[in-house]
Amino acid sequence: MGISLIFRISAVGILVTILCQVLKHSGRDEQAFLVSLAGLILVLTWLVPYIYDLFTMIQDLFSI
Repeated sequence: MGISLIFRISAVGILVTILCQVLKHSGRDEQAFLVSLAGLILVLTWLVPYIYDLFTMIQDLFSI
């Protein structure tokens, strides 16, 4: 896991926050919810391989 992943996650967070605020102020709460949900799904898809590697490392550690 590199520093670039942290920067990408923070960039998505900032972008989603700005878009949600704009959409909420214009009265489109449903679209703001969908934007935040899409940002969450995007970040989770980036993190799933690292979580999988973590569990396999733990499994290998305790299978000694």
